[in-house]
Amino acid sequence: MRLRGTWPDGLEPAFHAYENALVRDDTAVLDALFESGPDTLRADGAGLLRGHDRISAFRSTRGGVARRELVGVDVERLAPDVVLVVGESRFVDGGSGVQTQLWRRTDGTWRIRAAHVTSRAVALDRSVWRVVGDPLVRGADAGGSDVSAQVAGAGAVQIDRPLAGLRVAVKDLFAVRGQVIGAGNPAWESTAPVQAVHAPAVSALLHAGADVIGIARTDEFAYALAGRNAHHGGPPNGADPERISGGSTSGPASAVALGLADVGLGTDTAGSIRVPASYQGLWGLRTTHGLVSRDGVLPLAQSFDTVGWLTRRPDTLRAVATGSLGPAVAALEPSLLVCDALLAAADPATRRAFEDWLARTGRDVGPVELPDLDDLAETLRIVQGAEAHRNHGAWVAAHPGVLGADVAERFAAAAAITAEHEARARDGLHRFRAAVRSAVGGHALVLPTVPGPAPLRTADRPAVLATRRATLRMTSVAGIGGLPAVSAPFLTVHRAPVGVSLVGSAGSDVALVDLAAHLAAATAP
Repeated sequence: MRLRGTWPDGLEPAFHAYENALVRDDTAVLDALFESGPDTLRADGAGLLRGHDRISAFRSTRGGVARRELVGVDVERLAPDVVLVVGESRFVDGGSGVQTQLWRRTDGTWRIRAAHVTSRAVALDRSVWRVVGDPLVRGADAGGSDVSAQVAGAGAVQIDRPLAGLRVAVKDLFAVRGQVIGAGNPAWESTAPVQAVHAPAVSALLHAGADVIGIARTDEFAYALAGRNAHHGGPPNGADPERISGGSTSGPASAVALGLADVGLGTDTAGSIRVPASYQGLWGLRTTHGLVSRDGVLPLAQSFDTVGWLTRRPDTLRAVATGSLGPAVAALEPSLLVCDALLAAADPATRRAFEDWLARTGRDVGPVELPDLDDLAETLRIVQGAEAHRNHGAWVAAHPGVLGADVAERFAAAAAITAEHEARARDGLHRFRAAVRSAVGGHALVLPTVPGPAPLRTADRPAVLATRRATLRMTSVAGIGGLPAVSAPFLTVHRAPVGVSLVGSAGSDVALVDLAAHLAAATAP
């Protein structure tokens, strides 16, 4: 190993103890070698963690590093008790990395004050992507791509390309020609047929000039909201690396938040676009139920499944929406509606942040009454479960043990729904859908998208399930109503993003995006 510089007394064994603990994943030793307190720093390509407790929590879920050997260390003394150490590593199975640490001696003991890790290049983050290309499918262009040929025929038609240059991450539920639909489950993927044609929602983006950059992960069968996949891990949260990503459009959301894609094409049944949008500080549109073709999309629950998109910017979301939907077909009144029950469903800090934001909009705000939120959530749960069982129950029963625990429990509960329970829930769905649509009318209902910031990656399973139940009380309003909803990154709670949702009348999708963009401008700092 090459060494440049001179080790101060006691630092060399501390440095090697840290390196060995990394390889062994000895979190107790790692925790002891970092300075305690809120100002300790650790950063990598996913972002910055601040504070010993947050670094420790992150470390407990990461697992050890791959086997490696040190090939060089530079030691630079900045002050008698402050030393910068830069280590170069070579991994046994290929690749190299750099670790930079600022060590400080206090009361005779050396500890790390700040660390930055540059790991080896990763060709494919399998928690985010199943398939990636450069691009995977090229959009319509003047160069004679297959999409151009489909649109332009012999070349007599001039192709309009409003989405040219945009990179799309497609949720692994959509048909992409030449690929299988993996549905977030390796057993399903292994026998899935290769798709002969693109889903219409994919074709619409390609025809408008966007490129499909890859097929991104989903929670298994889209039957979850957390973004935790038992087989592929949880995609990183591009806004806050210590929190979960949100699902089930988890991979596309992370790809967009991390800057790997410009548009995430996904589905929303009970919040699967809006939740990851809120958790990762993105713009997300759940479209009016039935407005976008679901052909070529693996269903979960047809009574609620919708197509939608995630972006980092409102103008991108509008371009995608108008390119896929056409111009707005319904307008919205300028005043806003607020339901006290929905605000009470949010965490206190989120409610305060929302009320502060609402005051800054300068809009007239009126109260609205909605059906009981627990009744809405339970109706959605039963109808969704009954349809999910009809769609996939036979396959699940024939493949025991292939699902993650949470999704397996959900399918087991779905299998127990009786015809009588479903009939009662469907009767309620018809009544509640009419009531929600009547209450919203031609206005926009505004609410926090979710109860609060994304749970920490270290949150245990009961905590995540409790968050899911609380979230469904809020997201089920648009789901039951079959209405469009935009989640916009308007709030910050505990230093993490929380979205504001605008729910509009059926067909007001584009007008809803425009309204959200106006509110963003009006409330900008």
